[in-house]
Amino acid sequence: MKDRFSLQAKQYQQFRPTYPRELYEFLITHVPENKTAWDCGTGNGQVAHELAHYFKQVYATDISAKQLEQAVPLPNILYKVEAAEKTSFLSHHFDLITVAQAIHWFDFPSFYKEVERTLKSDGILAVMGYALLRIDPETDIVIDRFYRDIVGLYWDKERKYIDELYLTIPFPFRELQTPDFFQQEEWTVEQLIGYLGTWSAVQHYIEEKGHNPLALIEADLLRVWEKGKIKTVSFPILLRVGKIE
Repeated sequence: MKDRFSLQAKQYQQFRPTYPRELYEFLITHVPENKTAWDCGTGNGQVAHELAHYFKQVYATDISAKQLEQAVPLPNILYKVEAAEKTSFLSHHFDLITVAQAIHWFDFPSFYKEVERTLKSDGILAVMGYALLRIDPETDIVIDRFYRDIVGLYWDKERKYIDELYLTIPFPFRELQTPDFFQQEEWTVEQLIGYLGTWSAVQHYIEEKGHNPLALIEADLLRVWEKGKIKTVSFPILLRVGKIE
């Protein structure tokens, strides 16, 4: 698994969107028990924190210690620095395993082998993420140009799985039908810029060119979105849920 987010761990915690409560409630209806959950690639513990409302014990792992330093502690969450593909967990231990906006970084065969080892026979794996945000036609034009034309060459090759809505990732499980979910945030233009700054492609661009590409679209964003104004930002949720065959 690649570590692309340690350098901007604080910004990641501050600006990354969450997931809708309806998604968690959907998952809970399919788990055998509410005893144990594993949030793999937890980052700053965003999903683990929500799972802690439903499960007696949540285990949250990531390869980035700096990301885990930003996580909010709770008595029933155990944070550990571990790779997704090889863990110290007991076999057949989890009712639910979640991966949020991280599966595309994993070695699929090795991770899925670990899922099959650690998941209970009737437990579920939920792979989730979010697609490119949508706001309004004028703002979307600016964001799309930034995404494709300015930092497009700086995305890791794994980004294609998100562009393809996770439909092309290997998924060797008996798949459950899922509803469509959207996460909506109420943001200022400053919050939008903060979020865009967490993109791995932006960090790659800065490393190579020595300046922040957001400066190239700031004037356009302010033209379509005045300072202090609140807009609704919508993230289409990617979701695949499966059980071991």
